[in-house]
Amino acid sequence: MYCLRKITDDLTWVGGNDRRLAMFEGVYSVPDGVSYNSYLMMDEKTVLFDTVDKAISKVFFENLTEMLGERPLDYLVVHHMEPDHSFTLEEVVLRYPNLKIICNTKIVTMIKQFFDFDIDSRAIIVKEGDVFSTGKHQLKFYMAPMVHWPEVMMTYDTTDGILFSADAFGCFGALNGAIFADEVDFQQHYMKEARRYYANIIGKYGSQVQAVLKKIASLDIRLLCPLHGFVWRKDIDQYVEKYERWSSYTPEEEGVVIAYASIYGNTENAAEILAARLWDRGIKAVMFDVSVTPASDIITSAFQYSHLVFASTTYNNGIFVSMEALIFDIVAHNLQNRTVAVIENGSWAPVSGKLIRAELEKCKNMNILENKLSIKSSLKKNQMIEIDAIVDAIEETIVKNK
Repeated sequence: MYCLRKITDDLTWVGGNDRRLAMFEGVYSVPDGVSYNSYLMMDEKTVLFDTVDKAISKVFFENLTEMLGERPLDYLVVHHMEPDHSFTLEEVVLRYPNLKIICNTKIVTMIKQFFDFDIDSRAIIVKEGDVFSTGKHQLKFYMAPMVHWPEVMMTYDTTDGILFSADAFGCFGALNGAIFADEVDFQQHYMKEARRYYANIIGKYGSQVQAVLKKIASLDIRLLCPLHGFVWRKDIDQYVEKYERWSSYTPEEEGVVIAYASIYGNTENAAEILAARLWDRGIKAVMFDVSVTPASDIITSAFQYSHLVFASTTYNNGIFVSMEALIFDIVAHNLQNRTVAVIENGSWAPVSGKLIRAELEKCKNMNILENKLSIKSSLKKNQMIEIDAIVDAIEETIVKNK
């Protein structure tokens, strides 16, 4: 049975929720599920904005059929070709054989890669700034390459001030009957998932996000319609400001993320003492055991906070395996503008700290503190002064930044 939500008099959400998906893109856990958003505009011409993943194809087509009634589907705007938004595209074409597809040239190329139907005869190619009329509504197109695939584009409905933003401004989590961000306590229950979504899905491409934010800065956006998560109709500027911060790698708040890799508890002990000393100074600290916490959660906190501490045992003359994976992931996500401290452990050859530093030096504008702690097997009383030196250095940089 169909399940719809009206966005405006002319626009209806015809997407669905997937609560059985365990790992988004096979990498990121989604314990609260995820939505796949598709929107149908009923104007002089009917326009569908994106399709959905195969997991919710049944309800999607029930939604679409219910809304269209006896009317044909005239146009489909494709913003992004990742299969969670395009898997049902071919089925839509089969059901509506006279359908025209509005997209850019890169999307045409990807359609040919994914599908075998004739796209050339039905494609309406748009470029940056092109305008397309559906009757009452005027659609203007903006290219958004690498947010987060190279073919991505956005559509702005100049009539109602609606920005269809593709994967930008998305969020993990099923919608649970709500559709608007102001219908839920977004800050309390969803902001963390919006941050985790950004940091891990789009986080590497900060400069590309900044370029798109400049393009849309002058638009009168009254509704923000992403492909995952809630539609925004209030406080849009506050949510856009989060993207300004995240894409410029500006910390949201002062605080220290302590990620540790410990086999027998000795490195964990040093990390916990450091955290306690930070709290003694009124400095917020959050701790993560890299062996049990998904890297995506730690990366999310790294985007949130100003300071990072990596405490790792040495393993096979290298970085402990789960810590090494985290460090590589952080470098791959292009994190910048953080202050970093390192703690290493090793019973005969502690070298993990040096190797961690070498990797993080690949990131831009990382202030890697000279103060470090090198442990041989377990922390000794005479090394407490070294922990205090790290705390002093962190506190000094926090004060300097205020």
